Amino acid sequence: MSTHRTVSNPLMRRILIFLASFWSDLCGTEANRYAIKPFYALLKNTDKGNLMVPQDADPLNTRKDAIRKTAHANRREQANKDEVSQVITDKVLSLAAYQSAGCIMWYVDVRDEVRTRHALPKAIASDKRIVVPFCVDGELELFHLQSMDELEIGMYRILEPRQDLREVAAKRVQTKELDLVLVPGVGFDSSGGRTGHGKGYYDKLLQNARADAPLVALAFECQIFPEIPMQSHDIYMDYVVTEANVYQGKGR
Repeated sequence: MSTHRTVSNPLMRRILIFLASFWSDLCGTEANRYAIKPFYALLKNTDKGNLMVPQDADPLNTRKDAIRKTAHANRREQANKDEVSQVITDKVLSLAAYQSAGCIMWYVDVRDEVRTRHALPKAIASDKRIVVPFCVDGELELFHLQSMDELEIGMYRILEPRQDLREVAAKRVQTKELDLVLVPGVGFDSSGGRTGHGKGYYDKLLQNARADAPLVALAFECQIFPEIPMQSHDIYMDYVVTEANVYQGKGR
């Protein structure tokens, strides 16, 4: 049984060409070649003059996937990641919300995320309780980090809490104890809209965070988009901090 449906080609081609052009203009010239790929891929996917569209295609998920691809490409091409990340983390440390928080969740950067590992020692040396997440069976657990020596290279070469310390009672932290949460992500908008990798690792944690605990996203400016498609269960950030701006998000 076919998993595609045919759509009148001329009209759809005009629509897709318009969307490709519009999206390209929004994303800026540096990202154009990545932003328009999903649209032109559809233009090429034809059969006897008709455009073939997957029957189960979800427009919102298609938009999110296009944003993720563009954001990943932008993030990979970000120059001077260490220096730019330092600017971003310095801004985070100077936020009034950060300074007033007692228990703060940082993330440990992986791949092309805004780098936090260089700022973590300074955070640990402060009078604040620093917490980092680690993944167990698809869910995030929380660990009280008191030294960078408590981290080791784990699966997929991700820096994470040492196995021998994870079950120590004093190291376990509950989500409700967090006064502020630093959040990674793939794409954001100026209203605090966020999209991750689509795996949902952070979704449950953010849903369980206290309503008075600000959610602060760290991102390169190249990860900011005009609008991130959001659904009713998606959570807006209170702040999105980049090297160029501190965006005030809608929050929860």
